Amino acid sequence: MSVAVLKPGWLTTVQDRGRHGYANLGVGSAGPMDEVALRLANLLVGNDEGAGALEFTAQGPRLRFAQAARIAVTGAAFEVRHDDTLLPLWQSHVLPAGTTLDLGTATQGLRGYLAVAGGFALAPVLGSVATDLNSALGPFEGRALRAGDSLDLNALPGAELGSAPKLRWSLDPRPWFDPDPAHPIHLIAGTHTDALDPASRAALHQAEFRLARDSNRVGLRLDGPRLALSAPLELASEATAFGTVQLPPGGQPIVLMAEHPTTGGYPRIGQVAAIDLPRLAQRRPGDRLRFLTIDQDEAQTRYLARERELATLAAAIAQRLQT
Repeated sequence: MSVAVLKPGWLTTVQDRGRHGYANLGVGSAGPMDEVALRLANLLVGNDEGAGALEFTAQGPRLRFAQAARIAVTGAAFEVRHDDTLLPLWQSHVLPAGTTLDLGTATQGLRGYLAVAGGFALAPVLGSVATDLNSALGPFEGRALRAGDSLDLNALPGAELGSAPKLRWSLDPRPWFDPDPAHPIHLIAGTHTDALDPASRAALHQAEFRLARDSNRVGLRLDGPRLALSAPLELASEATAFGTVQLPPGGQPIVLMAEHPTTGGYPRIGQVAAIDLPRLAQRRPGDRLRFLTIDQDEAQTRYLARERELATLAAAIAQRLQT
C-alpha cells in the first residue's frame, strides 16, 4: 500500500508527537505545530493518537492512494476534495483504491493534518518519525515532501476499513480549532518579564502585535511596539521550550514554536500557555495578536481540563469506530 505525492503543497511534512529525550544533545523535538489537531486526526481513523501524520501549511498536497484507505483531515479549514467531491473535515472517510485526494487551500487557519488508518510505514529516527527541517532529521532526509515522493502505509491485517455510511459522523471543531485573531493568547510571566522597562511591560500585555511574514516552524516573529529592558543583561544560554517568548536586541519578540532550538541566550519575557499553542499555530502571517496574563496554576488547571476532555473524546471515538 502506498500514497503517491502528485503535488507537495507549500510545506508538507510528516509529524508525530515529537522526538523527546535528546535536548541534552542539542536535538530538538520537532513534532506538530497544532498537537491537538494531529491527535484527533489519528483518533478518527483508529490510530494511536501519536502516530505519524501529514502536516500541511496554507496549500495542501495532492495525493493518489493506490489502495483503499480510511483517512481523516483536521486542523485549518481546507477545501479537501476526493476526485472533485468536497469532503467534510473532522470526519473519517473511506477512499476507494485509485483515489486522488486534493487537500486544497486553507480558508481559515493555517495548518491541516491528514491521518491514514494504520499509519505511514516509516523508519523512526531517534524514536520518532517527526520531520525536523532545520536539523534535517526524520523521513525523506528531514525535508518537506516533493512531487514524486511515495509514502508506504502499514497494513491492517484482519481489519476492515468499514463502509462510508456507518462512519458519517464528525467532530465539532469549535472546541479544538480557533483561528480568530480577536481572541487573546494566554501568557505566563517569564524569567525576565520584570527586567522589561515599565512601558514595555505594559505593551507586552496591552498592545497589539502582528505575526510577521518571516515566521515559520522555528518561531513566530511579532511586529509591533519595540520592547526594551530597564538595563542590559548578561545571560548564559538556558533551556527553551515550545511557547517561550524571547526578546532579541531589536526589540521585536519571537515566540518559539515546534522546531525551537533547545537553548537560547535572549531574555525570556514570557511563556505561552500550553493550551493556547495550537490556537497560536493556526494564526496566519499578518494576523493581529494580543496577550492576556495568566498565572502558572491557572494554565496548568486549564491544560489538565483539556487533557481530560480529550481522553473522554478518545474513548467515545474508539467506541464509535467499533460499532
